[in-house]
Amino acid sequence: MRAVRKAMQVLDYTPPPLSNRRGPKSRQMAAKSIGVWFVGAQQTPSMNWFQDQVIQMRPSMTHCRINISMFYSETNLDIPKPVRQREVDGVIIQGMEPAPQCWQVLNQMPTVWFMTRRSTDYPGDYVEPDNVSNGQIAADYLVSKGHKRLAVINTDPNYSAIAIRTESFVNRGRKHNLETEVINGDPKDTPAFLDAHPRAGEVNKLVNRWAHMDPRPTGVYLPADHFCGSLLRAAQHHHLCPKRDFDLILGNISPMIYPNLSHQPDAIDINLPTLVKKVVDHLIWRIDNFDLPGRVGISVTPSLLKAPVVPREPITPRTNGRQTPSTSAPCRER
Repeated sequence: MRAVRKAMQVLDYTPPPLSNRRGPKSRQMAAKSIGVWFVGAQQTPSMNWFQDQVIQMRPSMTHCRINISMFYSETNLDIPKPVRQREVDGVIIQGMEPAPQCWQVLNQMPTVWFMTRRSTDYPGDYVEPDNVSNGQIAADYLVSKGHKRLAVINTDPNYSAIAIRTESFVNRGRKHNLETEVINGDPKDTPAFLDAHPRAGEVNKLVNRWAHMDPRPTGVYLPADHFCGSLLRAAQHHHLCPKRDFDLILGNISPMIYPNLSHQPDAIDINLPTLVKKVVDHLIWRIDNFDLPGRVGISVTPSLLKAPVVPREPITPRTNGRQTPSTSAPCRER
C-alpha cells in the first residue's frame, strides 16, 4: 500500500469518487444519522425506551443503516448543538413543542414529531398513537362487560393524550346512553411528560371521590397506567376489589409497571414498536424527500390486550427472615 500511495503521489493521481469507479458497486446504503430530541426533559434511565425499541427492531431494518443519537433540553428554547449545527441528517421531536424561534433552524432540516403534545399549529410531519380510538375501545370494552355507569380517572388531565382519550371515552359512553363521570386531579402547568410518580395523597383523593359516588361507577378507565398501583391500593382501603366490585381497563401498558401490579387488568396497547418503526421509517423517507411538498401525518391504531392469566401468591412481610401471615385478606371474586 505504501508503494501504491507513493506512486499516486509521484503521478499526482487522485482516484475518482466511489460512485464513479469501475467494477461492482456496494449496494449497501450510506448510514443516516438521526437525532431524537426530548424537548423539556432531563436524561434519566427511564428515557432510554426509544433506544430500547430501536435495538429490538434493528434485525427487521435491512433496507437502511441508521445511527441514532439522543438529545435532551430542559426547555423548549434551547436547540441541542448537534441539531443546531446540522450534525444529523434529520431529527425526531418528542416532548414539548419547540418554541417558535426554533423553527428558523428546524425548517432547514427534515423533522418528524413523535407521539403526543402536538398542537394544531405544529407545522411538520408527525407520527402518533390514535388517542381517539383509545378512548372508544375502552368504553366499548366496559359496555361489553355489562356496566351501566362508567368513570374515567386522571392525575394529569391537561396532558394532551389524556385529554383526547378522556373526551373520546366520555363521548362513546354517552353514545351508549350511559352515565359517564370524569374524575380529574389538579391540572399541571404545561406538562411535557406524564407525572411518573403522582403523589399518593392525590390518588387517594380521586379514589375517595369515586368510592363515595352514589351510585358508584363500576366500569373504570385509566387513560394512563402510571398511577394504577396507587389506585388499586387506595381502592382496597375502601374495600373495593377489581373484578368483584369494578372492572378496570388501562389506556396503555408499561412493562416497568404492569407486571408488578397486584391486579393485572385488561389494557389497550398503543403498539409502541410499530410507532417507533413508523417514525424512523418516515424520517428516513423525509430525509430522502425533503423538498417534496405536503405535510404527512401518520396515526397508529391501538388494540385491546387481554391480561395474562398468572397465579399470584399474596406477598407477606418477613420478620427475622421468617414469613408471617398477611394482615390483609386478598380480594375474592364473587
